Amino acid sequence: MDEDEVLDVVDEHDEVTGRAPRGEVYRDRLRHRCAAVLVTDGQGRIFVHRRTTTKLIFPGLHDMFVGGVVGAGEGYAAAAWREAREELGAPGLPEPEPVLRFLFSGAGGSWWTSVHRVQWDGPVRPQPSKVAWHAFLTPEEVADRLESWEWAPDGLAAWRRLTASATR
Repeated sequence: MDEDEVLDVVDEHDEVTGRAPRGEVYRDRLRHRCAAVLVTDGQGRIFVHRRTTTKLIFPGLHDMFVGGVVGAGEGYAAAAWREAREELGAPGLPEPEPVLRFLFSGAGGSWWTSVHRVQWDGPVRPQPSKVAWHAFLTPEEVADRLESWEWAPDGLAAWRRLTASATR
């Protein structure tokens, strides 16, 4: 984690109110922006991973999204694409499609999350510093594990919003 990386600080309407280093944003729980990407393969399976225990936010928890913070002046789409390519180790990944945005509030603080999705059938070489374990699971396998695995709360909130919007 680069504690010196500068992030935009935003209000409850996702309007920029200032900038601060990531370490300060995390320490003081300042509202900021994140991008999350749901990665599926051609068979509709979802890339699921367990975060390393060295992660500052939600260490050791499972997640069905890759992603991370949006840098100062960076757009959600650019951050989603950058983070997904880095975290998956897939430089040829196509640009993810935005599907929804919401304000997450809970354990760890509050941040705006822009949720994207992308299909990728190429190889993945996840970053060892971020991903301790990974697999492509069917939506049914993910659903079967929602209650038995510990999930990153923001990813679980995004998953619930995404699956609820798909059933409407």
